[in-house]
Amino acid sequence: MWVAVALVAVAAAAHQGWSANIFTIASDMFPRYAVGSVVGIGGMAGAVGGMLVSKVVGYVLEWTGSYTSVFLLAGSAYLFALLVIHLLAPRLTPPNLDEALTP
Repeated sequence: MWVAVALVAVAAAAHQGWSANIFTIASDMFPRYAVGSVVGIGGMAGAVGGMLVSKVVGYVLEWTGSYTSVFLLAGSAYLFALLVIHLLAPRLTPPNLDEALTP
């Protein structure tokens, strides 16, 4: 039992490290006045994604009867997110929002 508890603890700690870095990326890349909006949009996307994924997981469990594919998908989500971050912002440089806001 303690091995399972240790694995869950390591996974939770790794997730907290990931989420702390994601919020830091938003504050590093965007100016102070835009950080709240960027994090809010990300939070909304996460909530909508959570609603959709919970429905999909129910269907997958109904079809397969196994959690294997669900755990594989959940584990690879971090790698997919890292790929998306590197594709959208390969150098992690802040965008120039002043040009976009001036008419």
